[in-house]
Amino acid sequence: MPYFRSYDGTDLHYRVLPARSPGPAAPPLVCLAGGPGRDAVYLGDLGGLDAHRPLVVPDARGTGGSPPAPEPSSYAFPNLAEDLEALREHLALDAFALLAHDAAAATAQAYAATHGARLTHLVLVCPGSRLQGELPDDAREIFEARIAEPWWPDASVAVHQLAEVSDLDEVRQLLLRAAPMAYGRWGEPQQAHARAEAAQLNPVPRAGFWQGVDEPTRRALLARLREAACPVLVVTGDLDAVTGMRAGGLVADSFPNAVLRPLRGVGHYPWVDEPETLRPLVEDFLPQAPGEPGEPGAL
Repeated sequence: MPYFRSYDGTDLHYRVLPARSPGPAAPPLVCLAGGPGRDAVYLGDLGGLDAHRPLVVPDARGTGGSPPAPEPSSYAFPNLAEDLEALREHLALDAFALLAHDAAAATAQAYAATHGARLTHLVLVCPGSRLQGELPDDAREIFEARIAEPWWPDASVAVHQLAEVSDLDEVRQLLLRAAPMAYGRWGEPQQAHARAEAAQLNPVPRAGFWQGVDEPTRRALLARLREAACPVLVVTGDLDAVTGMRAGGLVADSFPNAVLRPLRGVGHYPWVDEPETLRPLVEDFLPQAPGEPGEPGAL
């Protein structure tokens, strides 16, 4: 099992999914899991993005094969960005492409703000916009608009109950009942993906993710994003009742060189709902050979 040593001497785990196609592989893509604090295994192979390039998937502190942190502040996303920099050094990458899903988009933005010269390309999938200081309510609108779907009544009850319970076992049961709201449809691939979530949750990292990130820190990170030169692709789903779509627009507007791409019929996990849509979109955006710039114009 591969590990890397981070800035504070902690050994953190990561996985490498080798490129499946024969012949020379495209440059690696580092992939960050969200949650926050969810085991990165839920990313799978991101709909087959390992076809032509290796995927490097680190386990954040307190998840997967990585040990818990001694201090809650170590779970804060700016510190997780420093873990990412340690991984880059360990892999001896001068610069690399990065993909982040959900809450990990905050970690990726912190990295872009502090180590932007190390990024060749950045892909943010279904990000929230808490770092931007705004929480759009269109996720609730998307959820309410799906009232005619058969799973909706039970999911609606579960969503309201989640705000009132703290027992982890109850939370896990309610999350499964509410899970259909996170997907574009509720077929077997979506149900299988949702059933695995309960075993992937780690409440301690989740609680510390925003700890110590005060208003001056938030504003400083946002200001530095304006200097991030790498091309950025922000992907949203029109059926994402978790983070919605408007948050993605706010995130894209924070960068000088970003493209926003909304996908139809897609929820919070585009690689589960529509892998044949997400995969070529990301592949066309990323470089196909070392030193190649990718094709953001194709979007």
